[in-house]
Amino acid sequence: MFYQRHVKMVYRLCFSYLKSTSDTEDAVQNIFIKLIKNPIPFEGEEHERAWLIRSASNHCKDVLKSAYRKRTEFDVPDLADTSADPGRGDVYEAVLALPEKYKDCVYLHYFEGYKTDEVASILERPASTIRSHLSEARALLHKMLGGDHHDR
Repeated sequence: MFYQRHVKMVYRLCFSYLKSTSDTEDAVQNIFIKLIKNPIPFEGEEHERAWLIRSASNHCKDVLKSAYRKRTEFDVPDLADTSADPGRGDVYEAVLALPEKYKDCVYLHYFEGYKTDEVASILERPASTIRSHLSEARALLHKMLGGDHHDR
């Protein structure tokens, strides 16, 4: 089933932006409802994933720009608590803290397993930019994590 194939990936991506379980659940629901209301003839599972990633990313950016979001402060749940999120401990928390231009690249490359050329296509950026962002993000993560997580 389409939903079961992709819901965890969409949830993780939305959570990486919104950092709120309730906002993430709302976003996931909205993304799948949008697809139900306006079905798209996908060419395959990779096309499905690319559309969902782009839609989820755009939806979350819109949520973050909303006036309501700017007026409200949200508590970020403990990312090591897997009941709140498929948290991955301090490394995942550090990835969430990265600037957006790095977070998207790191998430898609390391958490979803896309190659740099695929990430470039999904994010509609040059592959060289993606490689630079991944390199810069690794350096930032190394600093943030105290340099002791390089083997993970």
